Amino acid sequence: MSGVKCINKFGKRALALAISMTVLLTFSGCGTLKYSQPYSASGENSSYDVLFYQSADKAASFASDLCVIDATSVGKVDLQVPDNTTAAVLFDLGKEEVIYAKNAHQTLYPASITKLMTALVAVKNAPLDTVLTATENVYVTESGAQIMNLKAGDRMTLDQALRILLLYSANDVSNLIAENLGGSIENFVEMMNAEAHRIGATRTHFANPNGLTDPDHYTTAYDLYLIFREALKYDTILEIISQAAYETVYYDKDGKEKTISVKNTNGYVNGSYSAPGSVTVIGGKTGTTQAAGHCLILYSKDRNSNSYISVILQSETNDDLVANMNLMLEHAGLGE
Repeated sequence: MSGVKCINKFGKRALALAISMTVLLTFSGCGTLKYSQPYSASGENSSYDVLFYQSADKAASFASDLCVIDATSVGKVDLQVPDNTTAAVLFDLGKEEVIYAKNAHQTLYPASITKLMTALVAVKNAPLDTVLTATENVYVTESGAQIMNLKAGDRMTLDQALRILLLYSANDVSNLIAENLGGSIENFVEMMNAEAHRIGATRTHFANPNGLTDPDHYTTAYDLYLIFREALKYDTILEIISQAAYETVYYDKDGKEKTISVKNTNGYVNGSYSAPGSVTVIGGKTGTTQAAGHCLILYSKDRNSNSYISVILQSETNDDLVANMNLMLEHAGLGE
């Protein structure tokens, strides 16, 4: 069962719609249409649907190199991720195929996978040697939140901050990057939302740069595929997520050295978990909160160097997360 619908196959459907619209405009006199159900970014229609109905040719150009999931498909392989995980997707990047999809468009909390977008916006808008200075706005007081315990006046480069952000998932470093590059945390979040919509992640809305729980902070497994695919275009991000550990020296407000050593939270990279034998995990990003459950996104390659993106959202336990991710990765490594 195919999980991909090639948009350029739908020319007849677009033509039929265009004819229907022409007839409707002809008989309406003034040509003004009113819609009883306005478009919602979190609704069932994605930006791809909107573009498709406007013009089949434009849609084919817009998504010609993307994996596209239709409303009913669950992918090309016969597997079922258990109910202990809400959403799961596996994409073959080279073939632009959906290998598996479960609740790909359901809006869910992404937890710290959010930080991939924080990193993406950062590398697009500032050199890596940009010096970031902490203010009291970096402080995170939420109980249990991962932090590196930054203090006002602490200084480090963007390169250092990105490595701590993506490896250790420090929430105060997210705020450090956001405030310095956006002028304010709030403005940086708007930059994140603008980037999400630019790449077609229309069921995504960010409320902060770190992924701490907020009812207005959500995404989908499919949108995370779009975001991660875009982030992987930047060598710095790809290099960082493949690191097992990182140690660096930064400075406090008085210029004194402070050392930090962190381990990658991704168990597939730090050696805590093993992928199926036919697959090598290059890197990814973890995310865990009480509301989001256990989440993970991975970039992997099989023995033939074919590339894959896989996403798990809202697993009940970390064991469920690893078991279900490996279930999908077994199909990524089959090859032909």
